[in-house]
Amino acid sequence: MKRVAVIALTVLLATGNELAAQCSLCTKTAQQLGEGPAKGLNNGILMLAFMPLAIIAVLGLRWYRSYQQERKSQQA
Repeated sequence: MKRVAVIALTVLLATGNELAAQCSLCTKTAQQLGEGPAKGLNNGILMLAFMPLAIIAVLGLRWYRSYQQERKSQQA
């Protein structure tokens, strides 16, 4: 489990610049607004994306734990 966490953290840190990317429409809008509002727009996009990703992560973790328990019970 620690190995998975280390790999996930490494991938997250390696793709940090890509996480701040926006779609082309949002980028054009942000360029027209200026730097301050553009940062706010980018933060809003990331904040809206966080909840669905967190839900997927929780569901994946629950699936992984139940899979591990099932695998242990089959081996015993």
